[in-house]
Amino acid sequence: MKPGGVYGKVYVLRLGHRPERDKRITTHVALVARAFGANGFVLEGDCDESVMNSIAKVVERWGGPFHLECGVPGKSYVRAWKKSGGEVIHLTMYGVNVDDVIGVIASSPRPKLIVVGAEKVEKYYYEEADYNVSIGLQPHSEVAALAIFLDRLFRGEWVYLEYEGARLRIIEAVRGKRVEGEGRKRPPQEPRGLREAPS
Repeated sequence: MKPGGVYGKVYVLRLGHRPERDKRITTHVALVARAFGANGFVLEGDCDESVMNSIAKVVERWGGPFHLECGVPGKSYVRAWKKSGGEVIHLTMYGVNVDDVIGVIASSPRPKLIVVGAEKVEKYYYEEADYNVSIGLQPHSEVAALAIFLDRLFRGEWVYLEYEGARLRIIEAVRGKRVEGEGRKRPPQEPRGLREAPS
């Protein structure tokens, strides 16, 4: 599977980012978007260069493609997305249960824009979204909601993603860490406390 899957474009639009409070959580939204199969991240409002640079470095080392864009007006972006034939999915605990709509969303071949908010989301997005989807009906993190939604959308196949141009790659290991890339191979590291006692 390639990022974006059969939809071509699966982008995440992050609303309401507050640079003084949300750098870490917004970065995590972007990381989850990339790791779970989306191939684009869009940051509404003023561009937070520190967040975008952090994600760009991840893409440089771990591969892509992964589109990055910031400083966009959210409402205009949603309108343009729909006008180009894409559909908009707004993740909110006030929406319809993901299990009740994921089949319809996943079966549609249209490009998908997934909207997640950092603070109170304006009524506009509820009205313009093709789907208002809830991941449970309790307060929780938008990072968790995005991860679960993308997992359902891609039916778990995101774990087999292949990234182009990756300089680093993790090799599965029962214990320790194995990383290949950048001219080095790191052998498995034996965790402390698991060595055999001297005979």
